[in-house]
Amino acid sequence: MVNVNKAFATSGGKVLDDFNLKVRPGEFVSLIGPSGCGKTTALRIVAGLLSPSNGKVVVNGQDSLGPSRDKAIVFQHFNLFPWRTALDNVAYGLEIHGMKKKERHQIAREYLSLVGLSESEKQFPSQLSGGMRQRIGIARALAINPKLLLMDEPFGALDALTREYLQGQLARICEERNLTTLFVTHSIDEAIYLSDRVVVMGVKPGRIIEEFPISLRKPRAEYNFRAEPEYAKVREEIWELLEQQIRKTSEAVAV
Repeated sequence: MVNVNKAFATSGGKVLDDFNLKVRPGEFVSLIGPSGCGKTTALRIVAGLLSPSNGKVVVNGQDSLGPSRDKAIVFQHFNLFPWRTALDNVAYGLEIHGMKKKERHQIAREYLSLVGLSESEKQFPSQLSGGMRQRIGIARALAINPKLLLMDEPFGALDALTREYLQGQLARICEERNLTTLFVTHSIDEAIYLSDRVVVMGVKPGRIIEEFPISLRKPRAEYNFRAEPEYAKVREEIWELLEQQIRKTSEAVAV
């Protein structure tokens, strides 16, 4: 994102102000900030679901302000088609790009296997748990082989155990596939666990106020990364910044 600004006519001000963010190939970057700071707005602009007031988005060296096969997004809510099986939900993006049924089903099966749901390909979303449905959403996004994976609090609606399990699965997949990922979260722990870099956003207007490289070794599921001194240090620094922004938001509401 280069010099991106975004204002809504009904909001009374800028949602994003001079927003600049570069995500390197294969890097996992998390955006974190208080509610209302523009995290999701930034992600939707990158995805091409919103247009910026000015500025541009570049993916793989090309201007990319609209939706494209180079970008895939996973939302907090599953957004699966209830009348389609798991297999056909995963194959949907390939179908709308004109791929023949046999080929798209072959690719969809590969990605169902990747997320551990090979045995569920004939089941419908209503027959699956929330965690399984979100895994289908992730598989659907990956099946189109995007250059950039965008995730908007994909585990926010899940219970704590399922969320932790899927964090581990996502970390594994991103490492194995060398995926370039931009991830929105409200959880400091989740951001540190998954990310190569955590970007903290401020409010009034939405903007980047600090970036934290995370050098804890990967895979982090293989050891107690929370016991590392770096984890405690970076978590405290991120929380202090967020606390200042939350206080700023509360004071503005009180006035």
